[in-house]
Parts: sequence; C-alpha cells; structure tokens
Amino acid sequence: MTDTLTPILTKFWDDPQSWTLATYERHDGYKALEKALDMEPQAIIDAVKDSSIRGRGGAGFPTGMKWSFMSPPDGGPRYLVVNADESEPGTCKDVPLMMANPHSLIEGVAISSYAIGCEHAFIYLRGEVVHVYRRLLRAVEEARAAGYLGDNVGGKGVKVDITVHAGAGAYICGEETALLDSLEGRRGQPRLKPPFPGAAGLYARPTSVNNVESIASVPGIILEGADWFKGMGTEKSTGFGIFSLSGHVTNPGQFEAPLGITMRELIELAGGMRGGKKLKFWTPGGSSTPIFTEEHLDVPLDFDSVAAAGSMLGTRALQVFDETVSVVRAVARWTDFYAHESCGKCTPCREGTWWLRQIMNRIENGQGTQDDIDKLVDICDN
Repeated sequence: MTDTLTPILTKFWDDPQSWTLATYERHDGYKALEKALDMEPQAIIDAVKDSSIRGRGGAGFPTGMKWSFMSPPDGGPRYLVVNADESEPGTCKDVPLMMANPHSLIEGVAISSYAIGCEHAFIYLRGEVVHVYRRLLRAVEEARAAGYLGDNVGGKGVKVDITVHAGAGAYICGEETALLDSLEGRRGQPRLKPPFPGAAGLYARPTSVNNVESIASVPGIILEGADWFKGMGTEKSTGFGIFSLSGHVTNPGQFEAPLGITMRELIELAGGMRGGKKLKFWTPGGSSTPIFTEEHLDVPLDFDSVAAAGSMLGTRALQVFDETVSVVRAVARWTDFYAHESCGKCTPCREGTWWLRQIMNRIENGQGTQDDIDKLVDICDN
C-alpha cells in the first residue's frame, strides 16, 4: 500500500532543517532553474502545457494554458502572483509545504517568472501564519544571496525577484481578484470580470495568479520532463498531489500520491478510522465542496471522477467525520464561517449566508420545519 505514495514535494520533509538552502541543494535543488535558464521561455511554457498539470488551488484550470492566456508582452511589467492565502476550513497543504520546503516554491517562482516574462513576483500569504511568513522571508534571502534571485539569476542576465506579502486574514482574499485588490492596498473584494487577470491584473498589468503547489511542481516538470509527470495520475488529471487528511483517522497528515487514488486507500494509509469508529461522511476538497459518504470511498480522487460523483476535488482537503458527529452541526459551523467571512459586496452572499445561519441554528436546535428545508434549497440556488 505504501507504494501508492509518490513523495516528491514531501520527499525530505523529515530531514533535519529541511527548509534550508543547503538541504534543498543536496536534493538537486535549483538544478531545474539552471536547466530552465538555458531554454527559451516559450519552451518552458510548452513543457508545462505538455505535462497537462491542472491548477492545484481548487478549480483545476490547466496551468500552462493560464500562462498562455496572458496578454502579449508590450514592454511593460508582467507579474506572477502566488496565491498562498490558504484559509478554507480543512485546507492545510500549502502551509506545511512552505514550512518544510520553501525553496521548492521559490525555485518554481523563478522558473515560472522567467517563462512568462515577469521580473517581480509576489507571494501573497495568509496573515495569521506569521511563522510561515518569516520562513519564506529567510528562504528568499538565502536564494537571493546564492544568485538564484536578483538582477543576474544564474549569471544569465535574467532578472527575477520576489516580494512576500502577508494579508490581514480575510478568507475572501483567496479569490484571485480580491487578492490582487488587497495586494494593491485596497479592500479585498472580487472584481468584475472581464477583464481577467491575464489581461489586466495587478496594477492593471498582465498577471498570472497560481497556487503554491502548482508553482512548486514546475521544477520537477522541467527537470524530469512532461512525460515523467504524465506518468502519474490519470489521463485527464495528471501528476501527483498532496492530500490532507484531517479529523477522525488514526494518523492525520499529508499524503502525497498520484491523482486518482481513492479515499479508501488514503484512510488505510492513515491507519484507519480512529478508535475503530465507523465513517459517517467526508469532504473531498474542503468545506465548500459537497459532502461524500461511505458509498463514495472508491471514487478516484481526480478532477473529473469527483465531479461526476457530484462534488469537487478542490484542494484535496479530506475532512473525515465518524458516526459520533452531527452532519447538521458540522454544516452549521461551516455556515458560520462563510457568513463571518463574506466581504459583503454581493447581496446573495451577504444576505444569504446570514439567513442560512438562522435556519441552520433552528434545525440544529430541533426547531426546523419542512419550510426551512425548502428555504435552504432556494437560498443555495441563488
């Protein structure tokens, strides 16, 4: 069963001081950047497109295609923004990745920036994780001192630098355009589209907003090749991913495996259900994805299979709940979170989440009616 795992980004997380540049270089760190600097930028984009990697932040949009959608160079600045604002309940893969192996992200940023013609990239980090912020700052300093960032990256005359920016703890800033507004110093609220960030993003310039894990996967694709990456996963969901198991399993944690693994396999890898209890329900992609039950344990955890089963793969935040947990209570708590985190810009969310809270509280307290169920469905359809 352990052969199911594919430790790549997590390969040396258990090494002493895994976060240092010295450790990263011992594991072929920045070799991919050296190779990339000898390639044409378009060749890097083509390699990422050929790998068929889909965004690891939830939506699953092809990363190489997103880069290709950026407006053509016009002599002005172009930006890469890494969305590290990991804030959804249950989602916990990017923070440990940045803590244990920050240089994989930094190398990915350097390669990706060179590919899209970006000289100044940003990592937008959730404000509460101060320890990660400090670690990223130190890693950027190490990379800059070693010549992997700066005005002459790798001695090739390429300019790439990184600013690490901490947000203020707003969940809505995980939405890419709200993130950009926050990065510009404004209130984080989603923008109307179009224009899309690829045409007018940060400071109204062409911008690619990508997830931490998406960018951290780029060095492996460049160093090992697109076919190596496609050799894992499924035909339409290629590669590997970090699956975050939390809740009522014996050994919760991060499990890096090919896309297409099943929840049954992952629970077995995690030592089974805690205390021998029975599984009641679970989330395949965080608290915003429709709930699965025991009957879905053998659904392949890839984008298309999970969608066909009625949910979303999302960020692979697998929250596991046993028979002692009330589904109503769990959903009520998630609803409280979304009502609290609504930015208030749009009426259906601002008003709808408030009413969802009232109805869920009534149901949880045993005062619900059939009309409440009908109203919940009506609000959710808006």
